[in-house]
Order: sequence, then structure tokens, then C-alpha cells
Amino acid sequence: MLGLVPGKPPLPSGLSHVENLIRGVTKGFRYKMRFVYAHFPINASITNDNKYIEIRNFLGEKKVKKVDLLDGVSIVRSEKVKDEKCHVKNKDITKFLDGIYVSEKGSAVTEE
Repeated sequence: MLGLVPGKPPLPSGLSHVENLIRGVTKGFRYKMRFVYAHFPINASITNDNKYIEIRNFLGEKKVKKVDLLDGVSIVRSEKVKDEKCHVKNKDITKFLDGIYVSEKGSAVTEE
């Protein structure tokens, strides 16, 4: 529900939500994701003509996770990415969670 945050008026929240909707329809969004792991290496493969992505060995699970892509969504694997392991330093390893995180987000169309 829009604008139900205590101390924040509902109108600016609703306006920014509508602005984000318009920006998403006209320009689109681009998200760059990173696979981060400390112990179990996460493997991902793009299959079936970029229709879905398969994620293997997520947190050591044997089950293969299949994520279907919606219409209009494209996925590109970067060739510059090398297999990097995330080294956890000065943190409690039980609280540091492996996962897939958004590293960068913005418009799909670059502003000129």
C-alpha cells in the first residue's frame, strides 16, 4: 500500500511510484547480478535459446533450480567475469549469506 509509512505523506510516495512505472515502460530497467559464494560454487547456465536459466549447487543443494524468463527479458552472460570466490574476513560466516545479488541497476536505455 502506497504512502502508509508513518510520518511520510502518501502523495509523494504515490507520485514516485507512478514515475517509476512510466520509466520502466518507456526506457526499461537493466539489472546486473552477481553470484556470490564463500563455500559452495554456484553454477548457472543459460539454456533453451535464452528462455530460462538453470542454477546448480546453490548453497550445496542437489536440486537444479530453473528460472523461466518473462517475455521481453533478456539475459547475457559477461565474458569478462572470472570465477571468483568471495573471501569472508572479519565477519561471522554464519551470518554471511551466499546468494545472487543485484550489483548494479539502472535504465536499459542510456541517456544522451
